[in-house]
Amino acid sequence: MASPVPMKHIDREDLYTNLEARIQYLHSFLDFSSSTLHRVAIKHKGKGVTLTTHADDIEALISGAKYIKALVPAVVNIVYRKLLQYDITARAFTTKNTTQGGEVGEALHEDSPQIVHRKMFLRAYLNKLCSDPSKMEFWEYLDKVGMMHVGLGRKHPLHIEYVHLGTCLGFIQDIMTEAILSHPRLHMYRKIALVKALNKVIWIQNDFMAKWHVREADEFGLLETDVVIEKEGYLHGKKILDDKLMADAGAGLPAPSKSQCPFATSLPIPSPLRTSIEVDGEETSVPIPESPKVEVAGR
Repeated sequence: MASPVPMKHIDREDLYTNLEARIQYLHSFLDFSSSTLHRVAIKHKGKGVTLTTHADDIEALISGAKYIKALVPAVVNIVYRKLLQYDITARAFTTKNTTQGGEVGEALHEDSPQIVHRKMFLRAYLNKLCSDPSKMEFWEYLDKVGMMHVGLGRKHPLHIEYVHLGTCLGFIQDIMTEAILSHPRLHMYRKIALVKALNKVIWIQNDFMAKWHVREADEFGLLETDVVIEKEGYLHGKKILDDKLMADAGAGLPAPSKSQCPFATSLPIPSPLRTSIEVDGEETSVPIPESPKVEVAGR
């Protein structure tokens, strides 16, 4: 009988007063960065072949960064098209507060100066998500993004209620997942690894959004006077968002005409790279990832 896994102690106060402890807990619970086993089953003439590989979340994000970055411009346009469909989210671009009422100016559209400005920061933010998550700076920035949406840390306070932030993250996750899984040339095992890793990062970002909005553990609360006001894109006085990525609106894929997968208008899917393997004594050709471990079913 297998030995039970030792129970880990989590200090409640640390979760609210020590960002590193909170991150360690989230990473542990979500199995972030641990080696993950992926299997892709392939059938040929009724005989099963399983392709097996191990992937690390951090490695998946870093190696898959170029695929995510190619999607970013299209994803940003889709997200802002969605935000402008609702008066309560569109209004925030002029009032900086979703709790305030009033009319939304008819002049507000995707090419309005304030929308173009916000798109620039969302592009840089999404590119930041596929930078190096092994650095504490990566997670500190995600926490700061949550803080900035409750009116803290900015010269001009921004108050966006959690319901809008959570749904926006979910919308981004949905677009990115479909786009990655629809990639015409990326092997399935890499798609799975990248989707899993990116989804974990998005859910950790969601936790940081909730952390600053949800009223719990007030006895450990951070005083507003402890928050340092910095320019957007800065952390501890250091600029961490890439100016080129923020300014380059034309890079990557163009936005589809509708809210759809950015790869939906790609060229026809080419045949994947293939290799010959032996299955039950018979040589056959199958799609296969780079350097996988091949297990033949039924042997």
